[in-house]
Amino acid sequence: MIRLRSAPSLLFAFSAFIFMGGSIFTAAPLAAEPAHGIAMHGAPKYAKDYKNFDYVNPTAPKGGDIKLPAIGTFDSLNAFIIKGTPAAGLGLIYDTLTEASTDEAFSQYGLLAEGIETPEDRSWVTFTLRSDAKWHDGKPITADDVIWTFETLKAKGPPQFRFYYAGVEAVERIGERAVKFRFKPGVNRELPLILGQLTVLPKHWWEKRKFEETTLEPPLGSGPYKIDSFEPGRFITYRRADNYWGKDHPVNKGRYNFDTMRYDYYRDSTVMIEALKAGAFDFRVENSSKAWATAYDVPAVKQGVLIKEVLPHQRTSGMQGFVFNTRREIFKDPKVRQALAYAFDFEWSNKTLFYGLYHRTRSYFGNSELEAKGLPSPDELKILEPYRGRIPDEVFTTEYNPPSTEGRTIRDNLLIAAKLLKEAGWIIDPKTKKLTHQSSGKVMGFEILLDDPLFERISLPFIQNLERLGIIAKIRNVDVAQYRRLTDNFDFDMISNIWGQSMSPGNEQRDFWGSDSANATGSTNLAGIANPAIDAIIESLIAAPTREALVAQTRALDRVLQWGHWVIPHWHSREDRVLYWDKFGHPQKVPVGGTDVMTWWIDKDKAATLEARKAKLPKP
Repeated sequence: MIRLRSAPSLLFAFSAFIFMGGSIFTAAPLAAEPAHGIAMHGAPKYAKDYKNFDYVNPTAPKGGDIKLPAIGTFDSLNAFIIKGTPAAGLGLIYDTLTEASTDEAFSQYGLLAEGIETPEDRSWVTFTLRSDAKWHDGKPITADDVIWTFETLKAKGPPQFRFYYAGVEAVERIGERAVKFRFKPGVNRELPLILGQLTVLPKHWWEKRKFEETTLEPPLGSGPYKIDSFEPGRFITYRRADNYWGKDHPVNKGRYNFDTMRYDYYRDSTVMIEALKAGAFDFRVENSSKAWATAYDVPAVKQGVLIKEVLPHQRTSGMQGFVFNTRREIFKDPKVRQALAYAFDFEWSNKTLFYGLYHRTRSYFGNSELEAKGLPSPDELKILEPYRGRIPDEVFTTEYNPPSTEGRTIRDNLLIAAKLLKEAGWIIDPKTKKLTHQSSGKVMGFEILLDDPLFERISLPFIQNLERLGIIAKIRNVDVAQYRRLTDNFDFDMISNIWGQSMSPGNEQRDFWGSDSANATGSTNLAGIANPAIDAIIESLIAAPTREALVAQTRALDRVLQWGHWVIPHWHSREDRVLYWDKFGHPQKVPVGGTDVMTWWIDKDKAATLEARKAKLPKP
C-alpha cells in the first residue's frame, strides 16, 4: 500500500511503500453489510465502538514543534508522479479512505470512509464517504474526488499504481458520497483493503493544473497538516490544520500532536549527525551501526539531555542487499550471481564495521512466520511441484543460506566463487590477470551505484574481494535526485536496495518481482525478474483464502526468490535505534510494526527546562 503519511514514522524498513493486508465478512457472496473496518483474514481487532488504537496515548497533549532531518534535496510538492524529487512529509496533508493499525497483520479502519461494504467473495467493494469530510478550503470530499484520483493515478502516476490497481475492472459513483469498485474475474482478497489505502486528491484543485508536472505551489489537502513554509532543497514546514475535519476521529486520537513539523535537509548523514548533536533538530532514527556505536559519545548523551534509546519491534525484515541488474549481460547467468555472493563477507563486516549489531538476512520475509526455513512443507510442495523444472532444483532439496565465513576464511569462499565462475565460462587470463569470458573475451567489470557516501565503507571490502577474483569493480556515488533518475530507468549495474515487507504480502509483490514490471520505468523490480513461475506464485499468494494459505504461499515465493540469486543479502536489525532531545513523551506500548513519532508529544515540563539543560553542557 502507498502510505505517504508514513514518512516521519520509525517504520523505515517499509520504505515509501508499506504493505499490510485484510477481511472480516461472512455475509452471502451477493450481499454485505457496511462495516467500520476490514481485515485480510478473520475479523479486525477493534470493534465498531473503538475509541482509539491501543498503542497511542489518547490524551496526549497537543502543541509544540518538532524538527526532523532529511537527506538530499527536493524540487516538487507533487509526490504522485515520477518527475522531480518530492519534499519529505507530503503525506501529512492528505487523508486516505481507510487507515491501518500497526498492531495487526493487516486491518484497515474507515477514515474518509464511514462504511466499507464487500461480499464474501471480495468481487467488489463500496466505500461510503463521511458527510463531514472536507478539504482545507471547506469544500466537501466527494465520490467524484475518489474516482478522479483513482483514474489519474493509474494514468499519470508511477507504474506502481497500475500494478497495484490492475485488478480493478470498473469504478462507479453511487450517489454523492459512495464509490463502488468492481473487480476483474479471479480471486484478489486484498484488493478491497488496497483501495481503502487510496490517498484521495481534490479534483476541483488539480483539474486546473497539470498533474503530471512538478510544482512548488502548495497543493490543497484534507489531512491533519498544511504546508506552512518551505525553501526548495533546504526545509519544509507543516502546520497543524485548525479546521481539520478528522481531528477527533478514533484512528487519529493520540496522533499528530505537534503544532508544527519541520524537515531540514542535509547533504549527507555525517553532516546530519553533527547537526543533531548541535541541537539543530530534535529526532533521528540511526541506521548506521558505526554512528550508533561511536558518534554519540558526547556530554549531552551521557547526561541524558540527548536521549539514546533502543526500541524493539517485531516487523518483517524484508530484503536488503546488493541487487544484480539482470538486464546487464554479465548478470544473466544465475551461477555468476551465486559466485559473486561468496565475495561478500558479512561476518567480517558485522564484527569490524557494524560492532556486532546486525543479523544476517537470508529471507525476503525474515523475522516473521513468513520466512522459508528448512525444506518445503507438504503445503508448500503442493504449490511448488507444478513448477518443477522451471524453478531452481535446490528449492526442493536444500535450505537456502547465504555464503558465510563462520568457521572458514574468505579465501575458502573465493575458491568456491572461482569454481562457479569457471563453470559459467569465466577464467583468469594469464596475461592480464583479469577474469575473462572464454568465448567472448570480455573482461568482467561492473559499477556499484550509491547515493550515500557512508555505504562506501561497506562496498569497498566487497570490491577488494572481487578484485582477488580478477573482477574490475568500482563505486559511483551520485546525489539523491540523479540516483532516482538512474534507478527509475534501470541504468545501473548493481545497487543496494531495501524491499520492505509486511506481515501480509499481496499485490505489491507484482511490482517487486513480476514480469510486467521488469521493464516498466520507475518500478521496484530493480533486478529485472521476468519468470512466469514467479508470476503464477504471486497470483496464488494474492488469492490466498486464509492466513494459513497465505503463509504457505509466501514461503513458497521466498524459496524461489532465495534460490534465484537476484541479490546478495545484507543484514537487518530487530530494533529501532533512536535519538531525541529530551522534550518528548511517547507511548510505552510499541506495536508489532515499531514505534511511530506521530504518536509522540511534547512534554511541557521537559521542554521548559531543555534549553537551560543544554546551556549547562560542556562546550565542544
